[in-house]
Amino acid sequence: MSDITLFSALQAAATLNKADTGFRYLDRHEKETWRNFPDLASKTAAIAGGLYAAGVRPGDTVAIVLPTTVAFTDVFFAAVHMGAIPIPLYPPVRLGRLDEYFSRTTQMLNQAKAKVLVTDARAGKLMGSVVAATDHPVKILRVAALEQYPPLAPTPAKADDVAMVQFSSGTTGAPKPVALTHAHVIANASAILDIEPDDDNFYPAGVTWLPLYHDMGLIGCIFPTLLYPGSLTLLPPEAFLAKPALWLRAISKYKAFISPAPNFAYALCTERIQDDELHGVDLSHWRFALNGAEPTSANVMRAFTKRFAPWGLRSSAMTPVYGLSEASLAVTFGDAGSNFIHQYFCAKSLQNGEAKPDKYGVELASVGRPLRGFSIQIRGQEGCLADGKIGRLWVAGPSIMDEYLDGSPAPKDGEWLDTGDLGFIFEDELYIAGRAKDVLVVHGRNHDPSTLESAVNGIEGVRTGCAAAVADITGDGEAVLLFVETRGQVGETLAERCKDAVMAKTGVRTQAIILLQAGTLPRTSSGKIRRGETLKQWRDGTLVPPKPVNAFVLAGAVVKSTVAQWRRNDPKHHD
Repeated sequence: MSDITLFSALQAAATLNKADTGFRYLDRHEKETWRNFPDLASKTAAIAGGLYAAGVRPGDTVAIVLPTTVAFTDVFFAAVHMGAIPIPLYPPVRLGRLDEYFSRTTQMLNQAKAKVLVTDARAGKLMGSVVAATDHPVKILRVAALEQYPPLAPTPAKADDVAMVQFSSGTTGAPKPVALTHAHVIANASAILDIEPDDDNFYPAGVTWLPLYHDMGLIGCIFPTLLYPGSLTLLPPEAFLAKPALWLRAISKYKAFISPAPNFAYALCTERIQDDELHGVDLSHWRFALNGAEPTSANVMRAFTKRFAPWGLRSSAMTPVYGLSEASLAVTFGDAGSNFIHQYFCAKSLQNGEAKPDKYGVELASVGRPLRGFSIQIRGQEGCLADGKIGRLWVAGPSIMDEYLDGSPAPKDGEWLDTGDLGFIFEDELYIAGRAKDVLVVHGRNHDPSTLESAVNGIEGVRTGCAAAVADITGDGEAVLLFVETRGQVGETLAERCKDAVMAKTGVRTQAIILLQAGTLPRTSSGKIRRGETLKQWRDGTLVPPKPVNAFVLAGAVVKSTVAQWRRNDPKHHD
């Protein structure tokens, strides 16, 4: 086992002191803030002094609720510097669902037993409502106040010490605090770096807009940049969603060779970016457009590649990948330097648990082969399954978690981790067939809900990537419902067109198409749609659009948060 830790990796990068290595933060106006590694090491020592003054000690958990700014990495590595355990949590970005945010964040603070919550002036105005409901005292700290203290001497952790806590996505249940050691995250970052091009003109640069509270943004982008070391340009997620062209412009300007995103982002770019937004853009340096964190679509990847080929995008750049928090992120990658692999499979055979090629069948994209040191198995009730058989995906490797933060064991069998996903192996390539808990069973056949959901993408009036297919138990058996968020003017025939599209692609007859306003579907912190929660809210009559947000509503939330925190801190006013 390597003795490298996040602390030693930062110190090594700072000692090299290369002028072009570090983190570059862009705002929505594309204005830069640069933090090289020597400056980062110095700043983290100072902020660690502020954390120590606030009572944080080695081994304590430090919750971080910050947007994608230089403050995030400063605070994260300050906790690492002093041997504390950073816990990235998502900021309140869906202001129309603040009550849901307060509840979920309080739950995560309780699970992590966070001693402090570090935030900024903006998000901090709302954090009182979070900490007021925790089952233990949590002190709110502002970044600006932590920067005023003298540097603290480091307390270096060991490789097998917990480096950070990454909450699982919570797609099919409550998020769980995954305890990842330094050895885990370093092993995964090192495996990701195996894809570096081997040529003299290689420039180690990346671009990401992925949120840093999400493992794909933090473990997949920040840590490899530190370990190499190289340079990473970061955009706020909200800036990308508002103007997707900012992402491609940053890739061009900073000559990024790698940049990851979920499947929906590639669809969004294809639909919304206009030619006049790409003046002077050159995407020829982009060798790895990693596509992961949600089901990949061959159609989306083809459309994206074709759309941006005139700006130099290589057809081989699109690279499907697979990973999960419990594995410290990455498990498989598509082949580097070649076009993504896809295959057509018989729809009925897939429904019966077997993948048989059929040129008129359902098209699926491979997510590649295991990274260095990783292995995969497909298991059924009686053990490992033959290639082409669909079963539960188990993985093993150097970055697989050992336990959750509370000490409860991971879902493992020896060195093997049960991912909770369904998949199969065909011609040595891994294909994902959905989440085990989300699978739809109709007339005795299994269906991946993402296949039904993707069938309505491209229909006018439908928001791409904003559908949820679920099965509802009725007196006549299991009925398939499809919830679809809409945009623009919705015609009277939209529901029927969605129903016909699903039938044509999958052969599944939907009982009902439920059309929803934008933003109605419940999501995880990383943006994944929570299918089970969608059905629950629909049954309860609580599946409603987010509340409209204006200055008056926001001011009321701030006042409520302030009062809640005051009452929590003053024992005389406890109920």
